[in-house]
Amino acid sequence: MRQQVIRFVIAGVAGFVVDAGILYLALAVGLGYFAGRAVSFLCAVWATWQINRRYTFASGRSESAWVEWWRYLAAMSVGGVVNYGAYSATVLTLNGLPFLPIVAVGVGSLAGMVVNFASAKLWVFKQR
Repeated sequence: MRQQVIRFVIAGVAGFVVDAGILYLALAVGLGYFAGRAVSFLCAVWATWQINRRYTFASGRSESAWVEWWRYLAAMSVGGVVNYGAYSATVLTLNGLPFLPIVAVGVGSLAGMVVNFASAKLWVFKQR
């Protein structure tokens, strides 16, 4: 369990880098804080799924990658609601703060991490 938590956190850090990077790109092309974050969140979910399925929860998979992806997206969307809520509150509260996008993504990521780990371990990658 401890190794899974550590690997999940590592995947989360990679997801954070993807999330923040894509958000900055989205902002540069004019999507704005909220639409840009929806795009960056989906990219981060895909990146963390790739890492978690190969390293964090690698053993004993019996379903197709396609089914697993949709299950993972659904599970991460629950944590994503928590994540997006914390992100939005941060954007609205700290508007004008230097480095606001990266701070807000960090706050959201931390807020959703526990929910995401529990749903990944207990539902998506549960030993069948």
